[in-house]
Amino acid sequence: MRLQVKGKNLEVSESMRTHAEEKLGKLSRQLAEPTRIELELAVERNPSIAESHVAEATIWTKGPTLRAREASGDMRVSIDQVTEKLERQVKRYREKRRRHAARPVGREVQGTPDTAEDGGPPIVKSKQFPVKPMNAEEAVLQLELVGHDFFVFRNAESSDVNVVYRRRRGGYGLIEPS
Repeated sequence: MRLQVKGKNLEVSESMRTHAEEKLGKLSRQLAEPTRIELELAVERNPSIAESHVAEATIWTKGPTLRAREASGDMRVSIDQVTEKLERQVKRYREKRRRHAARPVGREVQGTPDTAEDGGPPIVKSKQFPVKPMNAEEAVLQLELVGHDFFVFRNAESSDVNVVYRRRRGGYGLIEPS
C-alpha cells in the first residue's frame, strides 16, 4: 500500500503522518490487492466553522474507488473518523465481492468459461431450447411452469422473438423488438 499524506493550509507534522499511517494501515490488511491511499488534511480558515479540521481520503482499488470526508475540532479525531468510515465502506465492498463470488454457477461450457472480447463477465452456462410460436398469455403460463424470472418465445402473431418477465413490483412485462 502506498500512502500519500498532503496538507492544505497546514504543515503535516511527522507525528500526524505517523498517526495517519497507523490508522489507515489497518485498511491495507483488509484489501487484498495493492492499493493507493491519498489523505488530504486541511484546516478551514473560516472562523464561523467550528469543525475546521478536515480529513479527506481516497482509496484506489482494482474495483471501486472509495472516498470519505470527515471534519471535527481536532485533526487526529478527523483522521480516526475518516478511517472508521472507510472501514465500513471496505467491509461493504468485501461482502459484495464475497456474495458475487459465492453465487452458484451452472455447468461450464466445454470446460472453460468464455469471456467477452472486451473483458466482460464470463459466460458460464449455455442453454438451447426450441422457441415455439405462442401468444403472450401462453408465454406467461409457461413462465410460471418453469419457475424462472423470464421466458423467451416466438410471438405467433408477429413471428418475432419476444420475452415475458416477472416484474419486481408484481405483474409481468413483455419485451418486443421494434
